[in-house]
Amino acid sequence: MGNGDFMYPSSSDRQCATHRVAIPPPQPFFMSFKNSLKETFFPDDPLRQFKNKTPSRRFILGLQYFLPILEWAPRYSFQFLKSDLVAGITIASLAIPQGISYAKLANLPPILGLYSSFIPPLVYAMMGSSRDLAVGTVAVASLLTASMLGQEVNASQNPTLFLHLAFTATFFAGILQASLGLLRLGFIVDFLSHATIVGFMAGAATVVILQQLKGILGLDHFTHSTDIISVLHSVFSQIHQWRWESGVLGVGFLFFLLVTRYFSKRRPKFFWISAMAPLTSVILGSLLVYLTHAEKHGVQVIGNLKKGLNPLSFGDLVFTKPYITTSLKTGIITGIIALAEGIAVGRSFAMFKHYHIDGNKEMVAIGTMNIVGSCFSCYLTTGPFSRSAVNFNAGCKTAMSNVIMAIAVMLTLLFLTPLFYYTPLVVLSAIIISAMLGLIDYEAAIHLWNVDKFDFLVCIGAYAGVVFASVEVGLVIAVAISVVRLLLFVARPRTSVLGNLPDSTIYRNVEQYPNANHVHGVLILEIDAPIYFANSSYLRERISRWIDEEEDKLKATGKTSLQYVILDMTAVGNIDTSGISMLEELKKTTERRELKLVLANPGAEVMKKLNKSKFLENIGQEWIYLTVGEAVEACNFKLHTCKPEESQPWNNV
Repeated sequence: MGNGDFMYPSSSDRQCATHRVAIPPPQPFFMSFKNSLKETFFPDDPLRQFKNKTPSRRFILGLQYFLPILEWAPRYSFQFLKSDLVAGITIASLAIPQGISYAKLANLPPILGLYSSFIPPLVYAMMGSSRDLAVGTVAVASLLTASMLGQEVNASQNPTLFLHLAFTATFFAGILQASLGLLRLGFIVDFLSHATIVGFMAGAATVVILQQLKGILGLDHFTHSTDIISVLHSVFSQIHQWRWESGVLGVGFLFFLLVTRYFSKRRPKFFWISAMAPLTSVILGSLLVYLTHAEKHGVQVIGNLKKGLNPLSFGDLVFTKPYITTSLKTGIITGIIALAEGIAVGRSFAMFKHYHIDGNKEMVAIGTMNIVGSCFSCYLTTGPFSRSAVNFNAGCKTAMSNVIMAIAVMLTLLFLTPLFYYTPLVVLSAIIISAMLGLIDYEAAIHLWNVDKFDFLVCIGAYAGVVFASVEVGLVIAVAISVVRLLLFVARPRTSVLGNLPDSTIYRNVEQYPNANHVHGVLILEIDAPIYFANSSYLRERISRWIDEEEDKLKATGKTSLQYVILDMTAVGNIDTSGISMLEELKKTTERRELKLVLANPGAEVMKKLNKSKFLENIGQEWIYLTVGEAVEACNFKLHTCKPEESQPWNNV
């Protein structure tokens, strides 16, 4: 790389052109602590709308904050009702068969799927801020409920206790979700990165699909394990028990569901065809079984569904040992997964319609609907993507579509449940498989591979953990890999050598800009992260290595020896006492090597701490500059105006 040509202004010109780096005025501890809390827990400043308002107006705004329905209901119009009516009926046609299917997946009575599509949507319609989220049960949470509670209680041998534990787990999940929202701790959910969710959802979908082989093949006995080895062993060890009638029916309906979904994807205006397909499958399957008496030939059916609305279940919650531990663990894991999915789905559709949803308010809404639902015979609900996508495509305008769906489910509970008697279980399995295939997002995995190999590793780790071990293990593996990566970002920040872009005073990474020029006798290093105890030792060693490499390079070329080391601290947003100690040691090291340490553009927080620690006095305010350009200019001025014996920086301090 070449060397830049520099013009050196006179000393008086330099003093006029150079600005000193300011030390921010001291702030009282309470004020500083208050600002830190605000930035941590209230980055969106939710209290801004209450400023300069009368007490009565604040009260109304407070009610609207926790009950958004009070904000949009007064403006509700007949045009909105027509759109929401169509959307509500459409998602009800999907919610009824899906609810029954997912309840079976959770090893719960099928009627619970309908109960869970009645009360929770009503609660969310009052408290939720998303216009497009359609509330209901989800496959992944259903599978987690079945597998985690199944480790403690066998659903076949003790169905009542299993049911009560499902209610209790839902109650704990709701408490967790609402607490995270009220305490403004929503950032915890962000530890489930996009790569984690893609791999986890794909793995869970694969496991769910494999579990449906029981229904497709008409098997009576099946493994309680969820890993692929156990499932395939259970399937192929019972070949003599496979029922061809069930298999033909299942494959036929699965083909029908996939064809309708493909058609709706190609022709978005016919979205309703895919949305109506599950209910159509249930109706056709029930008629087929009824007319052919297939239930007498090995095709399993749902049987009796209890008529009537949700019974109270608050008295069924189990808070005694040893079951409370299992319920709590299940509630925490399923609650976080459901929360991550619901908020991600809500934000996605809000982005399409150009409005904003408050993540913490959503947590409170989702948590409250699960707490209330657990008291009315519901198990865990959230905003599933498939149902919300149908709601979005159907043209919903407000959360009223959830109310209309709930009314449709209520009418079904009151009058139509006997019609599901002949519904074949194999149709429910086909509905679940069709929905789960949409969760295996191979295009997202390919995108991760192309963009970031480490994110792809996180994705594959989550997928492999779920498929080959269990859903819980997969989740732990994915989060662990993500946390390790986060720690690596903190503990191993990037440092780079900067050079001068030709004919400018701009300094950039020489690897990114190969035409950037090195500066005679000056090494410019950029630190790309805050300096904390976790990375201070690494930075000290890495900077020393940069100096060694630069000196070796200069010796090999016979050029001017290194005189100055400039640290560009633009990206150093903060520093702790370990970081300050590192700078003090680095200063001593550079002095021993007859070099001068120079700082460029340290931020307000960094300057405040360097001042309090007396490091500014130690290094000298004259060696701290506002920009890299000013620092280089000053170093070059000294190099070209001082005599060799005087230019040694340690003699000039």
